Amino acid sequence: MKYPLPEALLDSLKCIAAPKVPAFIQLHESEETLTSVRKNEAKPSSVFLEEQAIAWSTAGKYLEERPSFTADPLFHAGAYYVQEASSMFLEQALKQADISKTLKVLDLCAAPGGKSTLISSLLTDESLLLANEIIKTRVPILSENLIRWGRANTYVSNNDPKDFGRIPSYFDVVVVDAPCSGSGMFRKDPQAISQWSEEAVQLCSQRQQRILADVYPALKEDGLLIYSTCSYSKEENEDICDWLAQTFELESVRIPIEPAWGIQETQSDSMQQWGYRFYPHLVKGEGFFIACFRKKEATKEIIIRHKKEERNRIAQGKVTEISKWIKPNTGYELTVLGHVFLAIPANQLKDFDYLREQLYLKKAGIRLGKFAGNDFIPDHEMALSVWVSESIPRIPLSRAQALNYLKRIDFTATTSLNGWALVCYESLALGWVKVLPKRLNNYYPKEWRIVNQQVS
Repeated sequence: MKYPLPEALLDSLKCIAAPKVPAFIQLHESEETLTSVRKNEAKPSSVFLEEQAIAWSTAGKYLEERPSFTADPLFHAGAYYVQEASSMFLEQALKQADISKTLKVLDLCAAPGGKSTLISSLLTDESLLLANEIIKTRVPILSENLIRWGRANTYVSNNDPKDFGRIPSYFDVVVVDAPCSGSGMFRKDPQAISQWSEEAVQLCSQRQQRILADVYPALKEDGLLIYSTCSYSKEENEDICDWLAQTFELESVRIPIEPAWGIQETQSDSMQQWGYRFYPHLVKGEGFFIACFRKKEATKEIIIRHKKEERNRIAQGKVTEISKWIKPNTGYELTVLGHVFLAIPANQLKDFDYLREQLYLKKAGIRLGKFAGNDFIPDHEMALSVWVSESIPRIPLSRAQALNYLKRIDFTATTSLNGWALVCYESLALGWVKVLPKRLNNYYPKEWRIVNQQVS
């Protein structure tokens, strides 16, 4: 192993739940790799049907080898997300809330989108997920992954945790996958070992406390706070649980686990708060920690009002035209921002207005498109949405054609269609083309295109 595991880290592990340090070291020295994905049940496909299921995940799968995901059109269509297996345990924590109900959920540190897509899959269509990313440069990849996932009840914001103090008692669930020292990912990223230090652990612990304190007011009474890291350090895990219990009115929630899963259940030193540790020599996954709390502090919910005058100004002809592009009976409401038309779940209009007044929203509902004169130009986001109408003309593509489309390279396809059409691979939409005499115009977003010309 090029970078030996830090002695200070190994010494700390000896004091935590007896993780068999020699086996832990041996696994890291073996440089074994593990690949896992989570399928998008809203976009059924034939991919990964026979692979081994991840025990704590409804849709997670282990892969025997890592394929080239960039070269798989189904990845670009949103058929699955490449996610580390341990972090999929978030599903079990989220189920400590009643996910059959209409919920408002905040994923505070959301990029690149693994946990947000998981949460989105578990929530009802009427529920609302706000995926927030603190770092501005990471927002585009978060938005891109959520657009691929295709759900309409997902919003993206770019706000600091303290900004959520402006919307007190709003969320039923807050997920904080906190920035950490990253020791749980040493097997996947050995170079990160050289950057680890006890000082970095302390700084991360202080930062985690600030983040949690800032976002705490946004959680409702009896709401669920889910905290996680990819660190092994007690200072970032059990000690944070103690700090939470000592600082706020929170009740530790015990998450049911199966012994066969290999997950280590722990309790913090002072307040005996429940936590769950993942060690890669004991589970098929990377290092991970998660804990769950219920807020017991009495809070007063705010009354949310919304404006309706903007929506009333949309011309009926435009409403009629846009309705042709969306599945019937989806329960959407049409709104417009600037020149772009959006479809928002009808039960979330008040929330949409409220959130865009209080926060910096980067995505809301589904971007449908805009008008150029009387002609409607559909947006790529609508192409990948599960709300796109099944009556839209479709052109099936081979794998080679699909990859050329994703590279924005000219390609040909036999079709008698004329005008806008969805190009599809194995029945899943990839995006728009416009069929003209003797050619197809490729409307795949330039910023999304595959730039590796060796992919074939």
